[in-house]
Amino acid sequence: MKALLLSLCCIISSFCFAQQKEEFRLVKSYYNQHRMMLNSEFKKKFDSETNTFVKAGIKSDYKLFMKKMDSIENIALIGALLKVRNIEDLQGIGKQKHLSDNNSDKPTDVEKAANYPGGINILRQEVADLFYTEGVYTETKTVKTNVAFIVEKDGSISNVHAQGDNFTFNRQAEIALYSVAEKFSPAFVKGDPVRYRFKLPLTLTLE
Repeated sequence: MKALLLSLCCIISSFCFAQQKEEFRLVKSYYNQHRMMLNSEFKKKFDSETNTFVKAGIKSDYKLFMKKMDSIENIALIGALLKVRNIEDLQGIGKQKHLSDNNSDKPTDVEKAANYPGGINILRQEVADLFYTEGVYTETKTVKTNVAFIVEKDGSISNVHAQGDNFTFNRQAEIALYSVAEKFSPAFVKGDPVRYRFKLPLTLTLE
């Protein structure tokens, strides 16, 4: 069994690009609709069958179909991640000097930190629920990564980057963060909303 453990820390940041979360929402919506259709068809077939052994076979087929659906959806989400990353990279062309200037500024005191609706524990749970562990390939018992992302002034997230030794774990972590359901409440400095950087350490343990 694979277990995902999450911890969280955060630091102030003064730069980011626009969130591209819509790409992930569309993918998930599409595959959820197909899951509902499959579920309905399998249920009809299962309910109409009287033979116990045949019903067991239908149930087994259903699980197999859903597992394949998860794998296909993950491929689509990887495509969405690549598209979002390319868009963010294009938006960053010609802006490196501006980013460097921002990074050289002294840290500003934060009156109110950015926060996810319901609190950090809700964010941790949602990331764990969204995480596709079958997409992680590792020969070690434990894999780790640190995911940095930006909360913009409007509460959306962007620039999700995971840094760890396992590429597949990093990729699944980035997809999960981009796929969270709600916007954050933004951070404030001197009464004004500011961009804010979070770091989310993730650990996957194989048991």
